Amino acid sequence: MKSNSFGGDDNITLLAKGVVLKGEIHVEGTVRIDGRLDGEIRTKGQVIIGEDGLVQGTISAGTLISSGRIKAKVTAIERVQLMKTATLIGEVVTPVLIMEDGAKLQGMTDMGVTAWADEPPKLLGNVSDLSAHRAKQVEVLDKESRGEAHR
Repeated sequence: MKSNSFGGDDNITLLAKGVVLKGEIHVEGTVRIDGRLDGEIRTKGQVIIGEDGLVQGTISAGTLISSGRIKAKVTAIERVQLMKTATLIGEVVTPVLIMEDGAKLQGMTDMGVTAWADEPPKLLGNVSDLSAHRAKQVEVLDKESRGEAHR
């Protein structure tokens, strides 16, 4: 049996190539856009934008995978993945951003990092610092340099 690219999700909403929709899509499962949407997509599942797909507006999803064009504010709880043919203009809020070579992104990204630590992370209590257990360097001298050359 051939597996589909929707990860086994039985609840799939499809906007086919050539279809133009102005409005909102609110679903629980996967949304695939191969046409054009001017408006909002909201799902806890995946949003997949095909190479011919175009979305302008707002996308809120668990995961966004795009090969198409997006001009929107994008919020993804899990990740945003831009394939090599993707173009995204706008704001992206996600903990994980994956971009293939050739993908284009213009705008602001927020991956939830507000600051970095001033010190390196401390090791957990049950983990030893390996540098403290390194063997000390020993220098080996040959017999001639020690004055014990055979006569």
